[in-house]
Amino acid sequence: MRMTARPENVHQARLLRLLRDEGPRSRAELGDVVRLSRSKLAVELDRLVALGLVETAGLAASRGGRRSGIVRLSPGLRFVAFDIGATSIDVAVTNGELEVLGHVSEECAVREGATVVLDRALDLLGKLRDEGLIPQVHGAGIGVPGPVSFRDGMPVAPPIMPGWDRFPVREAISQELGCPVLVDNDVNIMALGELHAGLARSVDDFLLVKIGTGIGCGIVVDGAIYRGVSGSAGDIGHIRIDDDGPVCACGNAGCLEAYFGGAALARDATAEARAGRSERLAAVLEASGEITARDVADAAAAGDPVAVRLIREGGRHVGQVLAGLVSFFNPGLVIIAGGVAGLGHTLLAEIRGVVYRRSLPLATGNLPIVLSELPGTAGVIGGARLISDHVFAAS
Repeated sequence: MRMTARPENVHQARLLRLLRDEGPRSRAELGDVVRLSRSKLAVELDRLVALGLVETAGLAASRGGRRSGIVRLSPGLRFVAFDIGATSIDVAVTNGELEVLGHVSEECAVREGATVVLDRALDLLGKLRDEGLIPQVHGAGIGVPGPVSFRDGMPVAPPIMPGWDRFPVREAISQELGCPVLVDNDVNIMALGELHAGLARSVDDFLLVKIGTGIGCGIVVDGAIYRGVSGSAGDIGHIRIDDDGPVCACGNAGCLEAYFGGAALARDATAEARAGRSERLAAVLEASGEITARDVADAAAAGDPVAVRLIREGGRHVGQVLAGLVSFFNPGLVIIAGGVAGLGHTLLAEIRGVVYRRSLPLATGNLPIVLSELPGTAGVIGGARLISDHVFAAS
């Protein structure tokens, strides 16, 4: 296995992260930020050049004396991200600055099992490799739609992932690619994507609520993911709404996820169609044999009152849970993401209304609740951010 070069001390690690987050900088600019003497900075940068992690790139404009040399991350750095959802796989490759160089996706049910899904993810990566985008993989970040032991790199008792319990995802992919690999919950990597390239770039404390097949929450505290003691922090889909509610995939009754999310919305829309309460949804069911959350969104956009009601009811349930989280955590921003977030402003308005009514005024006075502006890419950018944080940390 060819090991990925790593920074040798905290100064080198900080320089790499600065170049990743802010792009090429002159040696003088870097010295202003890291507060190293000119000679010490030169030693650390020269060592990073020798490690193949950075390179020189010409001269900067003069600041009144000798022109300072520009430094940038090596253009050959490559990070891979696998964003595995309940019904799809996204695979992307980025450069060291986390710019997406190639991105492929396909539908795939996570219920097919770990071996099948991971093989398909590697096949997708092969397509990017065939395009010449990956001279070498320096690290891979993986998100999966269930609870993850971050320390062990494996899912633990994931409700919608049969056959994945304690499957050694990190070890399997690391052996395949010959590079460092980290595994996290898919909502956490989406939150990292927003932190790096989305609406949260200037926010240190925020919540990202993913509404997809299920519901989860990424918690960012002081610019870092908060995972809790065992890695299950943010599993809000299994907060109980009503003891007498519908049975959830986790086996309990009345969870938020049992009331709303892609699976619950499709279930309720199908029931409404079969009962004859929505001609539009009934027509969709007759034509295709099933109703998806996308079908409900289309029906609502066309003015179907049943579809609009289902979305509003779901938004109220999400808002009910989120209001408690906002009062408890006092975030600076809440981002709504995921496939069901595509329901748009009808859903967002309902969530906002409940949170602003039920949370403390001090917590909501300056609280934006917004839709993600990175649909489809937050997860892969976040996966690359996850593994780059690891690779760009002092060894």
